[in-house]
Amino acid sequence: MTGYEGRYRETDGYTIAFEKFEEGGDFTPFYKGLPDDRCQSHHWGYVVKGRLIMHMPDGDEVVEAGEAYYTPPGHTDELDPGTVLVEFSPTEELARTLAVVGQNIEG
Repeated sequence: MTGYEGRYRETDGYTIAFEKFEEGGDFTPFYKGLPDDRCQSHHWGYVVKGRLIMHMPDGDEVVEAGEAYYTPPGHTDELDPGTVLVEFSPTEELARTLAVVGQNIEG
């Protein structure tokens, strides 16, 4: 993905992701093919810089720099350009989700 930089560390069943999204955007299309076309992983995180918008069936949650968040499975997301996150996710859930996301990115 253009403008994306990510580093990952797996430990005790969780993946810690340090991610930077230079271009930002709405990532909803990348979840196509997952149940309800939505991310199927839990995430706990912290927005270091920028803004994250989580689209959930019951409404949106906006998280800005300096704020922590939790989001359950069943969401899509949108990020402002330049957003930087630190995120913790169950490794197995994340891997299943990213397998589909990766296929969608490759086209």
